[in-house]
Amino acid sequence: MATRLLLADISALYREQYGIDVHFRSVGGVDAARLVRDGHPFDLVVLASNAIDALIADGHLVADSRTDVARSNVALAVRAGTPRPAIHDAKALRETLLAARSVGYSTGPSGTALMKLLAVWGIEAAMAERFVLAPPGVPVGQLVANGVVELGFQQLSELMNLPGIDVLGTMPRDCAIVTTFSAALCGGAAHPGHARDLLQVLRSSTTDELKRRHGMEPV
Repeated sequence: MATRLLLADISALYREQYGIDVHFRSVGGVDAARLVRDGHPFDLVVLASNAIDALIADGHLVADSRTDVARSNVALAVRAGTPRPAIHDAKALRETLLAARSVGYSTGPSGTALMKLLAVWGIEAAMAERFVLAPPGVPVGQLVANGVVELGFQQLSELMNLPGIDVLGTMPRDCAIVTTFSAALCGGAAHPGHARDLLQVLRSSTTDELKRRHGMEPV
């Protein structure tokens, strides 16, 4: 879901260059990997790089087609108009977390990395009952805007355009969570030639400004 709007814009660019329409099916990363493993007919897949590597290892994707697309930082948000807690460094963020009544996170790579960070900090057990896992396909920012959680973690690209929230910024540099999103050709692609052309566009420098506009960084 973090790449949904970016891929829509890149699809439009691809259509301009090649005259071919592309339809991306955007779902949560866990569901996307499951669909590929279940044999649903896709030409290519865009997922967090570790998920792409796992699908390649299992023979679902073509190894020599793998390409990195963009880097994405995890950000934090609070409900619009509420106090903005400090997140300027790891110590401040840790204290903000411990003071939060409830925290939302996602099923994607950002949520997995966040749980690992809490374990390193030794506060995973102390905060366990305060964490709320967003259902697949539901933005964490929506939980924040609706008052379900006080603090939300998700990819900046998923938070930056949602109404009803204030984005505090990306996680501090000394504990940043950065996800690299990659793409690869499906082994059973019906249109492998067109899909490889699209892979070229996805990594092209002509898409750098689009990636920045959507809160990501070119690779």
